[in-house]
Amino acid sequence: MSRAFVKDQDEDPGVDDVPDRVVSPHRNLVTEAGLAQIENELRRSREGLTAARGAEDRAEVARHRRDLRYWSQRRSSAELVPAPTEFDKVRFGSCVTLAPAQRAERTFTIVGEDEAAPAEGRISWVSPLAQALLGTQVGDIVTFGDGDAEVLRIGA
Repeated sequence: MSRAFVKDQDEDPGVDDVPDRVVSPHRNLVTEAGLAQIENELRRSREGLTAARGAEDRAEVARHRRDLRYWSQRRSSAELVPAPTEFDKVRFGSCVTLAPAQRAERTFTIVGEDEAAPAEGRISWVSPLAQALLGTQVGDIVTFGDGDAEVLRIGA
């Protein structure tokens, strides 16, 4: 009987079928830190793949191969945007401080999608808040959550 139709009993069905990570349809704008993050993730994925192959861990091999495909695609599509040097209006890479009504000031930096971490104050340039902020100036009012906020400061 041909081996093509025989499945080893110790095989884990579906292990090699780790679904690919979803790649955003938006331009892959990145800051210098974002590009460094992509390079780091590529390195980690390569190292993890090598280790998983050495350990003959098929599930980990599949996971690292998937991550390597994702980060390789993100690296090839990355568009490095230099840090802003002018602070007259909000741009990609700007650090913006908002004064929401009846709440404490909040500061956000507008970054690429892969580097976004809202809890740490880094928001994706395609997020609704970043879209509302891009192009605004100090003194402008934007929708923030369930109210409005004034743009207090723009920096790097």
